[in-house]
Amino acid sequence: MKVEVVPHNPRWRGKFDDESKHVALTLGENVVAIHHIGSTAIPHIYAKPIIDLLVEVENIAKVDDHSLGMEALAYEVMGEFGIPGRRFFRKENAGTRTHHVHIFTVRSPEVERHLAFRDYMIAHPEDAQKYSELKRKLAKQYPNDIIGYMDGKDGFIKEMQKKALVWWTLDKFE
Repeated sequence: MKVEVVPHNPRWRGKFDDESKHVALTLGENVVAIHHIGSTAIPHIYAKPIIDLLVEVENIAKVDDHSLGMEALAYEVMGEFGIPGRRFFRKENAGTRTHHVHIFTVRSPEVERHLAFRDYMIAHPEDAQKYSELKRKLAKQYPNDIIGYMDGKDGFIKEMQKKALVWWTLDKFE
């Protein structure tokens, strides 16, 4: 997979809004909330142009009953794909990845981790810019190596997630 990061595109929010409506209709009443996560949800930073949707559901097992519906939306069904308790789907258009759907049980630690990271980055633009610069550097260093790119971000993301979860928890009590 070619690694390409591009400047923030304000149209990504509209693409999220459009896709979330289709996903919500497909998954039905099990859906509690759909969130825009990942770098495309953070203003002013570079990102791989893939829209990440985080879906909270009441019952994760019921998601499997909607695999055909997700396939009808052109998603590839990936199962847990490395994270226990998750359902993951990915979509491509003409060989280019366009969307990821991450589904977790409502209020799971994974939901909190993703939302805390996103909200922390939005509230702390200086850290968001450090992340953006790291992504640009890694995309140049690993233009055809998604594993190298992801591994290069791992330490920074883990550090920011720790800060984000502390910030997220404190913010809720203030």
